[in-house]
Amino acid sequence: MKLIILAATLAATTLATPALATDIMDMSDSERDVFRAEIRDYLMENPEVLLEAINVLEQRQAEAEAVNDATLLQDNAEEIFNDGVSYVGGNPDGDVTVVEFSDYRCPYCKRAHKEVAQLLAQDDNIRFIYKEFPILGPDSLTAAQFAVAVLLQDGPEKYREVNNALMEMRGDPSEAALSAIANDHGLDPVSLLEAMKSSEVMQVIQANRALGQRLKISGTPTFIIGDQIVRGYLPLDNMQAAVEEARKQE
Repeated sequence: MKLIILAATLAATTLATPALATDIMDMSDSERDVFRAEIRDYLMENPEVLLEAINVLEQRQAEAEAVNDATLLQDNAEEIFNDGVSYVGGNPDGDVTVVEFSDYRCPYCKRAHKEVAQLLAQDDNIRFIYKEFPILGPDSLTAAQFAVAVLLQDGPEKYREVNNALMEMRGDPSEAALSAIANDHGLDPVSLLEAMKSSEVMQVIQANRALGQRLKISGTPTFIIGDQIVRGYLPLDNMQAAVEEARKQE
């Protein structure tokens, strides 16, 4: 499809000269056939033109997306960085903020979870914000509800412990499994199983979903590092590079 678009663009550009601009629509069928043959011959003889054009197109698209993302982050900054509800870890006064939108049922989120832990262990000047973003079905929502209930009822330290446990959990988030997690971390399972059904918990999750929609986030994990939105899994070395780049912009 890109090649077709670029070929058409090249053709239009070739024709857009003062001598021909007013004659394009007046071409006869035979003239169009000649023109198409000339364009085809040129591209066959110079295929590198298409590759160069594709590279330019992709670069322009990336630049446009970066500008758009920066605008989205600016317009939603308060809800992203200071919503007053989301878990904040690492160094609350860090010079770079990393935000993660994550789902407990997402295998790439589980993989990223370990690497984020390494990142924070190696760099003590990162402020980390975790957004519950359940998008992979009922089990995702159940796990997120339980985690948010812990955060609201028992605070950030217990939330961090439960967040780790949910990321390591292999089975479904049944009441028995969630109760076991609560017991393992000295929490009241009965109270939490009731609290996770509350409107306060759902408001947090719905706010994250609405924020994600505004930010055009459709998959997990998604990271915000500095003024970049990274949609998809990010290996540790790439995270570190993004953090250092964000630091340079401070």
